[in-house]
Amino acid sequence: MTDRDALIVLNMLSGIGPVRIRELAALAGSPAAVLSLPRKDLAKHPLVGDNLAKDIASWEEKTDFNKEVGLSEKAGVSIVTWGDPDYPEALSEIYDPPPCIYVRGKLDKNTSRNIAVVGSRRTSNYGARVARHISESASFAGWTVVSGLAYGIDAIAHKSVVEAGGKTVAVLGGGLARIHPQDHVPLARSIIEKNGAVISEFPMEFSPNKWSFPMRNRIISGLSQGTLVVEAGTRSGSLITAKFALDQGRQVFAVPGEVDNPQARGTNQLIKTGARLTESFDDILEEFEFLPGIKTAETRKPSPADYHPELGNEEKSVLDALGHEEKTIDQLSAETRISPGNLLAVLMKLEIARIVTQLPGKRFRKGTP
Repeated sequence: MTDRDALIVLNMLSGIGPVRIRELAALAGSPAAVLSLPRKDLAKHPLVGDNLAKDIASWEEKTDFNKEVGLSEKAGVSIVTWGDPDYPEALSEIYDPPPCIYVRGKLDKNTSRNIAVVGSRRTSNYGARVARHISESASFAGWTVVSGLAYGIDAIAHKSVVEAGGKTVAVLGGGLARIHPQDHVPLARSIIEKNGAVISEFPMEFSPNKWSFPMRNRIISGLSQGTLVVEAGTRSGSLITAKFALDQGRQVFAVPGEVDNPQARGTNQLIKTGARLTESFDDILEEFEFLPGIKTAETRKPSPADYHPELGNEEKSVLDALGHEEKTIDQLSAETRISPGNLLAVLMKLEIARIVTQLPGKRFRKGTP
């Protein structure tokens, strides 16, 4: 059995977890060697004990490796394990990286332009509006939005990115054959169709429970440069994600909420204790402008070219028409032959992506203010 196969088997055993798997692999010399250790040797390890030692020693009775691999292949799911070339670099740096990541879709190894957007399942109109705006802006700027596919802010973030034509990653608290909530199965499909990914550390048919959701939160933050909390009460799971982000050395952002809204008390408290107050995606970009790949030279401010996404033909046509001049919508419409209604949508996208600036009198030019 290869180390990769052994990691899949060990990950299927209940009660072991990533830290124990890593410790046992170090003790035995490799993940595959763990499965060959005698029960008495396993039981001597302070993190194992007799019951878990029994389960590991009898792994062939406790797990069905061939069924698991067959089910994942049938579902179009790839399994990425520690040491695989496609394992995300940022995730490998956290204290307890998952030994296996089940991936449906495309999960990029490079996470330097990933931002987590999380928040309350019960959201206000204000919270929904801000989550949508920031997620769309992140998408237009070429960033990937990571969230948890839950009701509320998570779903709004994913949907906004999908509708904007961007990439988003959904991290589940259960197996990929047990998508929760079931209402979001169509959303999961649309995420995959837009070159995003739906992922989980849990075996295919694992049912989510009260402790699996906090576990998945460390992956949401671990895959991201920073975590934005849009709206959260004082007991929201989003605060757990923010805590993981801090523990992982990542930046935490929070949207200020209405003072009389219970769902904003958590975010307002985060700001009081040091999270960056965030009103737009520009606040996030400013925080990361000196990171490699985000700013191309330390001697200048970021230019629109550092952030802009893959542009469509209409966007390119507008930029060509602008050249180095300031122009009105009527002028641009005449030169590009794009209707004023469609042109406004194109200009809004370019403005959010910080490629175009609107001036007084509804005039536009390239660049930031």
